[in-house]
Amino acid sequence: MINLPKKWGKYWNSEKDAFKGLFKLDGPIFSEKDGRRTFRFELGGKHYFGKFHQGVGWKKIIKNILQFRRPPVLSAENEWKAIQKLDSLGVDTMHLVGYGKRGKNPARIQSFVITDELKNTISLENYCKNWPSNPPSQKIKNALIIKIAKIARTIHGNGFNHRDFYICHFLLDLSNGDDNIDPDNLRLFLIDLHRVQIRPSTPWRWRVKDISAIMFSSMNIGLTKEDLLLFAKNYHNTTAKKSMAENKIFWWLVKRRAIGLYKKQFNTNPPDMGKLYG
Repeated sequence: MINLPKKWGKYWNSEKDAFKGLFKLDGPIFSEKDGRRTFRFELGGKHYFGKFHQGVGWKKIIKNILQFRRPPVLSAENEWKAIQKLDSLGVDTMHLVGYGKRGKNPARIQSFVITDELKNTISLENYCKNWPSNPPSQKIKNALIIKIAKIARTIHGNGFNHRDFYICHFLLDLSNGDDNIDPDNLRLFLIDLHRVQIRPSTPWRWRVKDISAIMFSSMNIGLTKEDLLLFAKNYHNTTAKKSMAENKIFWWLVKRRAIGLYKKQFNTNPPDMGKLYG
């Protein structure tokens, strides 16, 4: 099964030739792990990003089974379905160009997903890293917090959880330049979707996992108690007071997990952001 732009038909005569040709493409590699390669390439004078899966191998699958862990991601199908789901929800993400999958052996499935290059963007991790010494305007900071909270509310309310919901996986649109960001018209692209889960509804523990990841990855950028309460207010679409009062266990679990992630990563306690959920 393969789905590619019609204009690409001039490069290959058959589906088999297309798979062979695509897997020979080369370019700057951004990640390479577990039989999965993400890289930037050029075709027909335009740049794209491709994530190509060669199969994880039986060793990885058996190891996960023996350790009672979830099965590894076996193909790119998860990612292209996630892009289509986000599109249907009105959440900005990568623009899907093509995808394909072949093979029946779960350890050796070949698959790919190709997206347009997202130009003039910066990850929130890089955009926010200097905030402690050079804080942004409160209006921009509030706009970003509200935007992420609403994205989280939208995906979780529609059976979608990310599993790697860190600020580095949000790309901020800088099409108008770094100094001309409009707080009233922010665009944030949610990326790195290969591990997402899509169900009729999002289980509570996976909501906790996503939100704790956002909290953990934001602990070094100088957020205050008021900033985090603003997030809580918009995530639950209510007042901050009601969000805290009606979801005490949820926020306690989020905080505990986020602090645990921070200690594991940095071997120290996170910055004090006030008595947030105590």
